[in-house]
Amino acid sequence: MAFGTTRPALIEQGHWLTVRGCKRVLVVAHTLTFAQRLEEVFGLLKADLRVQLAFTTAPHAFGGGAERYLENMGITVLPWEEVRHADFDLVLAAGSRGLHELSAPVLRVSHGAGHIKLLTDTSVLAPGERRWPGMQSRQHLVHEGRVVPAAIAYAHDRDVEGLRRSCPEALPVAHVVGDPCVDRILAAKPSREQYRRSLGIETGQRLVVINSTWGDTSTLGRLDALLPHLVSRPRDDRYRIALLIHPNVFAGHGTWQVRGWLNACSERGMAIVPPEAEWQSVLVAADWIVGDHGSLTAYGALTEATLLLTPDSGREVSADSPAALLAAAAPVLSPGHSLVEQLDYAARTRTPGQYDQVAASLSSVPGHFHRLMRSLIYRLLDLGEPAHPPVVAVLAPPPSLDRWVTAAPGRGARW
Repeated sequence: MAFGTTRPALIEQGHWLTVRGCKRVLVVAHTLTFAQRLEEVFGLLKADLRVQLAFTTAPHAFGGGAERYLENMGITVLPWEEVRHADFDLVLAAGSRGLHELSAPVLRVSHGAGHIKLLTDTSVLAPGERRWPGMQSRQHLVHEGRVVPAAIAYAHDRDVEGLRRSCPEALPVAHVVGDPCVDRILAAKPSREQYRRSLGIETGQRLVVINSTWGDTSTLGRLDALLPHLVSRPRDDRYRIALLIHPNVFAGHGTWQVRGWLNACSERGMAIVPPEAEWQSVLVAADWIVGDHGSLTAYGALTEATLLLTPDSGREVSADSPAALLAAAAPVLSPGHSLVEQLDYAARTRTPGQYDQVAASLSSVPGHFHRLMRSLIYRLLDLGEPAHPPVVAVLAPPPSLDRWVTAAPGRGARW
């Protein structure tokens, strides 16, 4: 091996390795979103000298940005074609594509708030077969009659009940471990004022977070209806605005194009949060969260913010999901009325416990994800757990919103 090469000796396990005899774990990050969720999982292993982690990005339509995200963490990403034929003791993945090609046992991890979006590719369904979401779908779990994952980690007991109907052969490998985003948001709530100061929210100002999932029924997919509300209002220093857009939108259309479409927002001082940024602290800091059927809107039910929904299509949403529960609990924006008036109305008419059912649907074991996930991983590796609690870093204060205002740096969001 030549001096300076970036390719580590993780595949061959040659005599040049310093730490030997490790269990070998492969992390498969299909997309940036999946990589962010998997960070909560592989971070539980990084300090264990008995475990060697390797990383790859499997082919995916929204794969743009995943490799760069990992490399920015100091991780060397190995080619998919190289690792898919190598021997590992365990595979960690949040997606399904290509996993049947691997010989090692696979641990599948949920990547959002429950399982919201129904199966997109209906061509794989038999006539009359029901569309199921995410990791409840047989098409995402079974290949040629074989259940691919050795273990599936769910957030809620409700998810396992859905699996009982959709893919009962996978029940023996289903485990309820909770949701890391739920745990981090709940732990971060006492730091809300600190996050607001860090974002640059001044006394008397309010933070409006507008979020969008991906797809044509998302907030961004219907931006032409929302954009006039954002850019045609009189200037008002009382409000700061941050746009949280799903990484798949950037991966699918390209960062330059997305920022071009949002240029009118940037010029008016609205912050466009980068796809790789830590978004949970922004949600915790919000006074209002305006969003669609995506995960971030559902996670907003855990915060102090008032929630409003943008109109979307219920046909893409599972009736058992947190998003469906939220659709029955939160008011919906009307294009015929002032956005400011609707924000104020929603805040005034919000009732105690309005989102409690949504929040309860996100995790059956709030506060216990890292402990339960670590126990599951070590059982799969046939290793004893470290003799200390999992080390879970707290959410760091976010940067100022002004850093995310691309076209007009230093300006506050005004209508």
